[in-house]
Amino acid sequence: MDINKDIISKYPWLAFEVNLNALPSLTWVQIGECLSKCEHLSRIPLKPAIAEEMHKVYLAKGASATTAIEGNTLSEGQVRQIIDNKLEVPPSREYLKQEVENILFLCNELKDTICNGKKFVVSKEEIKRFNKIILQNVPCPDYAIPGEFRSVPVVAGVYKAVDSQDVDFLMDKMCIWLNSDYFIIPDAHPIANSIIKAIVAHLYLEWVHPFGDGNGRVGRLLEFAILIASGVPSPAAHLLSNHYNLTRSEYYRQLSVATQKRNICEFITYAIQGFRDGLAEQLQYIFKQVLEISWESYVYDKFKEHKRSETPSKRMRALVIELADKNEPVPKEGLVALSPKIVDYYKQGSSKMLSRDLNELMHLDLIVQTDKGYRAKTENLLALLPARAVLDNIT
Repeated sequence: MDINKDIISKYPWLAFEVNLNALPSLTWVQIGECLSKCEHLSRIPLKPAIAEEMHKVYLAKGASATTAIEGNTLSEGQVRQIIDNKLEVPPSREYLKQEVENILFLCNELKDTICNGKKFVVSKEEIKRFNKIILQNVPCPDYAIPGEFRSVPVVAGVYKAVDSQDVDFLMDKMCIWLNSDYFIIPDAHPIANSIIKAIVAHLYLEWVHPFGDGNGRVGRLLEFAILIASGVPSPAAHLLSNHYNLTRSEYYRQLSVATQKRNICEFITYAIQGFRDGLAEQLQYIFKQVLEISWESYVYDKFKEHKRSETPSKRMRALVIELADKNEPVPKEGLVALSPKIVDYYKQGSSKMLSRDLNELMHLDLIVQTDKGYRAKTENLLALLPARAVLDNIT
């Protein structure tokens, strides 16, 4: 008897194949959108400080999400404080902080090494290393040995994982499969190939469930590594974990459905929809940053032609730049308190000074007066966008 065939026959859902023809046409359209949006993200120039902030924002989202799914109660804001070395917790919650720090370490390590040219290869050794670091100094069951495949049976919810004696063989087969040309779609960009590959890798690792603890975190980290190795910008590589956490009930349902139907296409469709929506939100985030930079430059250009003295010009520039950060029109009485700088500029002035500045700024076509107050006329920068896009971004 062929032992290997016998093992495979025990787990018909572990077919090590994906029927891509079964994916809905909309999913293929969304894969194309994901590729396009990733390309846009990677090409938009940002100031280093803004790029670093974006990295931290989505690193916090990703680390918070993947640990929250496993029951970690630290908020996304607290995870951000860990990133900034500002969070202190009592001894009773230190393990929660440690769990997040382990994930942050691996995410940053993978980002740095892969982006510096190191090729990422899916291997049992690397997957074991992920697990060992993830569980370092974190409470886990006695039967779970960090970094080692399990030697006991486990159940995840209602799902009975593969027999422990079959784990090593199945992980070997999975790694060989993921490193093969199987996921290369002819004439497609590497990112398009790897989106499907990353999702499938995560799902298969959950099915094999090779460790006594930490399988979900390892699966999502493997997903992150495959995405970033294919050229997905690092902030975007966290989006799938965030999607699973935001839709946690559906995430578990989709995992269950994939197992019951022995078909992973629905899970792929669910994951790609979330990835696409997350990318759209990231592009909107970047658009806002670019608009703020462009608006500041535009305002300075306007004042180069302005004939007023330097002090009033500085005051009005500051006012209109601060006003652009507000999502709603600001009443006249609230303008002088927009920021400490604005307070300082107007504390010695009269109401007539503010009125003169507002009239001048409207004359320069930099602000608009509405029934609710004043807003920056940032739509001046959106002249080449469709009318609907202009309206969507005037807030």
